Amino acid sequence: MSDEAEARVLTALQAALAAEHAAVYGYGVVGGRVGRQRLTEARSAYDAHRARRDALAREVEDLGAAPVAASAAYALPFAVTDAATAVRLAAELEDRVADVYSDLVRASSGERRGSAAGALREAAVRAVRWSGKSVAFPGLAERDAPLGRAGGSASPSASSTP
Repeated sequence: MSDEAEARVLTALQAALAAEHAAVYGYGVVGGRVGRQRLTEARSAYDAHRARRDALAREVEDLGAAPVAASAAYALPFAVTDAATAVRLAAELEDRVADVYSDLVRASSGERRGSAAGALREAAVRAVRWSGKSVAFPGLAERDAPLGRAGGSASPSASSTP
């Protein structure tokens, strides 16, 4: 792999790690407001994101880099005041995680690409479960935008918003 390709992979890994940090934080908020009916689902997603976060940190270290650290806190994209907004936040978290995993899929090859595709799929499935609606190309916001409207990545790595 060329130095340029390695740099793209490392950048995408760090972005995915930052997204997982944000998702773990966000699910802490979701769990506090989601209500008993969906608490098990929130806990399962929280655990999945923690596991992915830890695996990504090891991958970054294996490449000889320092893993990006979690922020002390994250600005939420909207106020989470009840179960309905908690569910909405969970769907948003999953959409954002899917976005960064699509970047990792594009930057990677081999086993890492397969793992990233699996993470993208898992995030997309959780997003559908939370929101009740699906998109044609999870993780590819530009494919979801209606004609005439530009789409873009909602990557949490670009800001400290989960």
